[in-house]
Amino acid sequence: MAVPKKKVSKSRRDMRRSHHALGLNSHQECPNCGENKRPHHVCKSCGHYDGREVVASKAVA
Repeated sequence: MAVPKKKVSKSRRDMRRSHHALGLNSHQECPNCGENKRPHHVCKSCGHYDGREVVASKAVA
């Protein structure tokens, strides 16, 4: 079984993990209502995707 010969220092361990950070989420403006939405996702505020209504929006009373 493979066993490390030396202790891995905190510096070397953290340098290896430098690429593990989460990236920022990208957002773009919804062409229908103008709210920010994730690309290739249904708009949460109006329910539109790809130029058509996919989710029925709730009526505001």
